[in-house]
Amino acid sequence: MTLKTHMWVSLWFVLTTPIILLDVSYCFLRQGRTEGGDLAWFFLPYQSYQHIDRLYGKPWFDRGDGFPNAQSLLNIFETTLNLLYVYAAHIAAWPPAPLLGVASATMTLSKTLLYWAQEYFCDWCAVGHNSVSDIIMYWVSTNVWWVIVPALIIWNLGKDIAADLHFAAKLVANQAKMK
Repeated sequence: MTLKTHMWVSLWFVLTTPIILLDVSYCFLRQGRTEGGDLAWFFLPYQSYQHIDRLYGKPWFDRGDGFPNAQSLLNIFETTLNLLYVYAAHIAAWPPAPLLGVASATMTLSKTLLYWAQEYFCDWCAVGHNSVSDIIMYWVSTNVWWVIVPALIIWNLGKDIAADLHFAAKLVANQAKMK
């Protein structure tokens, strides 16, 4: 039985790696990344985004908010699992590879839902200063993909895992009948 792979899953994992690493770098290099910092030029898209989502801004860094860095630390583990899945699925053809993909996508989905829940439970403390249209355009539209795609990955790889388990159970049952 050959390992079933989904090219779109692998593409998502590979193409999101630089995005995630840029975000991790932005959060971990907090001193030089914000407006006026020596690395601000490298993180140009964040110069606007830090005003949309205050978690990314200097005032929240100065007050010691650790959520962005805690999430970034988990991003490192998540991205490692992403790349391990790609290697295990396409190079090593390792049958348990889908488990890595499900674990990674579950991390992504969970972190994103936690991020949204954090906003809800703090009464929109980091993004509530924006207009509804700005929240939808700059916060929801950029973050919703980190819910939709991981959910689809979990669904697809989960179906593959379930099918493999069902097939293995039938094999074992047939072998037991032959004895």
